[in-house]
Amino acid sequence: MGRRRRHAGRAAVAVVVTLGVAVTGVVVALDRLDGPDVVEQRCTADLDGTPWHLSPTQSDNAALVVAATVRRGMPARAATIGIATALQESRLVNIDYGDRDSVGLFQQRPSQGWGTVEQIMDPVYSTGAFYDVLAEVDGYEGLEITDAAQRVQRSGFPEAYAQHEVRARAWASGLTGYSPATVTCALAPAEGPGSPDALLDRAARDFGALPGTVADDGAVVLDATALPAGDGEPARLAWAVAQWSVAVADGQSVRSVTVEDRTWTRGQEGWASSGTAALPAGEVRVTLAS
Repeated sequence: MGRRRRHAGRAAVAVVVTLGVAVTGVVVALDRLDGPDVVEQRCTADLDGTPWHLSPTQSDNAALVVAATVRRGMPARAATIGIATALQESRLVNIDYGDRDSVGLFQQRPSQGWGTVEQIMDPVYSTGAFYDVLAEVDGYEGLEITDAAQRVQRSGFPEAYAQHEVRARAWASGLTGYSPATVTCALAPAEGPGSPDALLDRAARDFGALPGTVADDGAVVLDATALPAGDGEPARLAWAVAQWSVAVADGQSVRSVTVEDRTWTRGQEGWASSGTAALPAGEVRVTLAS
């Protein structure tokens, strides 16, 4: 009996070892297939030396959520509240399902008067609806994230918003321009050429009045001084638009973004010297894949 158990034990070990070799072989094979040119696609906002990552889809939605506050002249705290809320409600993904009849970035419910399903599934509409209510909350800038978000959402789990505060603050600070050169994306090569018209349309959708022109070389030049407070804070708002351009780079086939004398380039994380004279205050230059 004891011998049979020992043999069974050895058989089990043999199976485990065999499986281990097989799994190891698969891992090695996949690693070889990946090769050195594979890019882990992610976007990052750095806060006090700590990187906070989002997927390209999440960063694209974060760009809208923050740009809406810039467009309205709201403080960066509003952007932090908005991102933290969307992270908790939908993981910053525009989903068409949720608890009961809730849908969209903020999981708003048609039955609670937020609008139709079609309206709420429009991220521009849902984001605007969120900030319409937040703006009516007295003193929201000084409230805890949980309290401010709960005044808008009426969630059954209000304390859950707090877990996203630091990540939300990192992205809000970068995308409002208060933390220059902190938002980057590491992306694979664009699958197709970018469209200047599509980028200008997206900028107008998110920021509203944001003049842009197409240069002779095809680059899109955006003028951040047209934004609220743009005359008084051209440098900050230029960084807001520049880092917005990085956050939407995956969907817009952006190849590089230049502001002041710094450039972000697709496929790399970080901002490097542009190697040219600094751009005029408030100007952002976006080069698209060709």
